[in-house]
Amino acid sequence: MTSTFTPSHRGGSGSPMVCLHGFTDTWRTWELVLPALERKHDVLAPTLLAHAGGPPLKGEVSDTLIIDAVERAMDEVGFEKAHLVGNSLGGYLALQLAARGRAESVVAFAPAGGWAEGDELFSQTLDQFVTLYEQLKPIAAQADAIVSTPEGRRLVTQLITTNFEHIPAELLAHQIVGVTRCDVLPLIEYARHDGFGLDAERIECPVRIVWGTADLILGWPSSAVRFRAELPPDTDWVELEGIGHCPQLDVPLEAAQLILGFTSD
Repeated sequence: MTSTFTPSHRGGSGSPMVCLHGFTDTWRTWELVLPALERKHDVLAPTLLAHAGGPPLKGEVSDTLIIDAVERAMDEVGFEKAHLVGNSLGGYLALQLAARGRAESVVAFAPAGGWAEGDELFSQTLDQFVTLYEQLKPIAAQADAIVSTPEGRRLVTQLITTNFEHIPAELLAHQIVGVTRCDVLPLIEYARHDGFGLDAERIECPVRIVWGTADLILGWPSSAVRFRAELPPDTDWVELEGIGHCPQLDVPLEAAQLILGFTSD
């Protein structure tokens, strides 16, 4: 089966919501929670710039390149502000958008960028993505075969979820191929030198941070040190015991409830 990669998804009705995926992923990471979200919200889920199906990377990477592309996507559908939901890189972008005044609220699942100053975890995390990219690239053509067995599905989900049996095999195959079609290396090289800045003092909307205690990519609580110190004092913190890096895939029903319980108008 050949995976199809598209620039975005739009569905539902209600107040605007934007869902932002993590690094190397696509908008389809939200597929299991979209039915619930779309009963309450007009949902836009874009694929990020330089990711499979998203706008291509042109020229030099800059600190505003991806976030500017998300703002353009919001502008194109007429979302001046929206409830922002993000995972990992997408969670960081949601916080950045909030600092720009584009958020009614933010729910961020394990947002990137919360490492303490000088923490070697940052570099190790980037190395992990390079390794993943190099491992998957030569086997992407066999993605369907890999996910055809429970053992294969556990193998490809072990870094992102603790529960995997309910995740459709086709979605997992899509994610494998998506990693190999992302411009991983230039984005990582830029991140190594420029890091993740955030004007947290400019965030005025309600913020909920959700983190799985079994996150193997951004470990809890060490990956949230900066956020603990810099985000508004009324930020709502939720720990998910034994859950991995992508709650929207790991425990979609609970993830949807955590989003909708925070964004209800």
